[in-house]
Amino acid sequence: MIVATWPHPVCLVSPAKIEFIVVVIFRRHTLAGELLALQLAIIVVVLVAVGAVSVAQSKATFDRVEGRRVTALAEQMASTPLVRIQIDRPAPGEMLAPLVQTTLTQSGVTSVTVANLDGKIISSSNPRLVGTRLPYGDPGVAHARGWSGELGVGSTRELVAQVPVLGAGPDNLGRHLGTVMIGRASPTVWERLVGASSYLLTYLGIASALGLIGSWLLARRIKHQTLGLEPREIAGLAEHREAMLYGIAEGVIALDPQLRLTLVNEVGRRLLDLPDHCVGMSLADLRIEGRLHDVLAGTGDETEARDEVVVRRGRVLVMNRMNVTKDGRRLGSVTTLRDRTELAQLERELGSFRSSTELLRAQAHEFSNQLHIISGLIQIEEHDEVVRYVRALRRHRESLDLTLTSQVRDTAVAALLMAKSSLAAERKVHLRVSQRTALERLEPADSADVATVVGNLVDNAVDAAGAVDTGAAVDADKEAWVEVELRQDASSVEIVVRDSGPGIAPELAHEVFTRGFTTKAAQGGERGMGLALTRLVCERRGGEVAVANTPEGAMFTASLSVGHPAAKMAEGRR
Repeated sequence: MIVATWPHPVCLVSPAKIEFIVVVIFRRHTLAGELLALQLAIIVVVLVAVGAVSVAQSKATFDRVEGRRVTALAEQMASTPLVRIQIDRPAPGEMLAPLVQTTLTQSGVTSVTVANLDGKIISSSNPRLVGTRLPYGDPGVAHARGWSGELGVGSTRELVAQVPVLGAGPDNLGRHLGTVMIGRASPTVWERLVGASSYLLTYLGIASALGLIGSWLLARRIKHQTLGLEPREIAGLAEHREAMLYGIAEGVIALDPQLRLTLVNEVGRRLLDLPDHCVGMSLADLRIEGRLHDVLAGTGDETEARDEVVVRRGRVLVMNRMNVTKDGRRLGSVTTLRDRTELAQLERELGSFRSSTELLRAQAHEFSNQLHIISGLIQIEEHDEVVRYVRALRRHRESLDLTLTSQVRDTAVAALLMAKSSLAAERKVHLRVSQRTALERLEPADSADVATVVGNLVDNAVDAAGAVDTGAAVDADKEAWVEVELRQDASSVEIVVRDSGPGIAPELAHEVFTRGFTTKAAQGGERGMGLALTRLVCERRGGEVAVANTPEGAMFTASLSVGHPAAKMAEGRR
């Protein structure tokens, strides 16, 4: 037999025979159906418990009320003169039978029994018990003590009262003569339920109806909250989510509309340096402020998704935030994080090669212009003027080299300033070195970081000054310039770069380094990570970078700690 799951009967054709397969379809219960069944089971249990309590209360009431009644009837019958006189005489059953039957009929009890002193039943409403031994509920009944409770009488179980018969004559006064037992059959469970309350079944019916309606409404609500997904689908989504979140190299962090973390993977927690129990905490609880808070909360322009640069504890992070909505209802946001610290380092190294390339291009352009001038002077046969022009170029170059190398002893930084000077000149910006500049030779690692900071700040300053120079409403007589000042002490280097640009807008002065702006970008948009990298290098070396506006333009001031100058160590090599 082959068993398959298919919505229709299936037949398999083989060369030997055609075998029909009986297909049994097991229909999976939906989430709403399972919840409804569970609620119904709870309701049934509650109803059974209520019924059990009602039965127990009915039994307790029956035992209390009927126990008193059968006891009173037994005492009344035991004190009857006929019973006292006839119980110890020969053949007392015939004399007591009418009294027994009358008591049974008038009181509505189940059984009436009379036994002599030896415990032998001499008269009973059940003739089959006559001559048998009376069952005692308590051994003390045989010694003239009364007792009441449940006892098996014949084939039934009754609530009985056993009362001693005491003599009344002069010869038998107070002597124990026998026992009178009157019983009342215990009602069945159904009789007790009916007797518990005339409205019990009505109450149970109403409770059942309300439970069914409530269970159905609850099932619908839960199904609506789970977007109609069934348990197996929810479990599948959870598995896929775990595989997706922890199987990618990027950080993921999700926030609800109240800015509480609802999800974060291990990469995101590590990049943002969040605690292990951060899920469920708000950004305020995690002390996330400033630029990082603005990006995660989406307080800026949200017209389109774009990458945002954030510097977080020595890391350059590129973040992209997306809002999540469902049926027009905002559910929160999801932000992805990419660590670009190493990329920033590569960009810094690439920037060195790019600067060299730009320097060669600028120098080639400058030499080309000078050769054109010399060629023109030769063509017009101004040979003496050619000699004077070449000598002037040589003196200018020697003067520039001598001035720069006398103030900046570190060859890497000096070469960088020479390159930037040529590039600035090409953009009609005069790059000058302050007379207060003094920089000794640095160790290679220190020199690389100082060159990075100087290069980024000079590039931004040239951009700002050059933008003003090419603006529409600019004074033609105003010269575009950038001034660099380097100061060094025993443990740090301070870099000051001034420019003749428009300055930094006050609202951007605090954000300019975290956003990765250049001074040119402060007017029209973001450009790379130059200033963000500058801040990262300074903070990594225990320094800082700041910007301020002066009457001439913007002034950037950066400081970073360095080791002992290499020049001091080389003094012994004279």
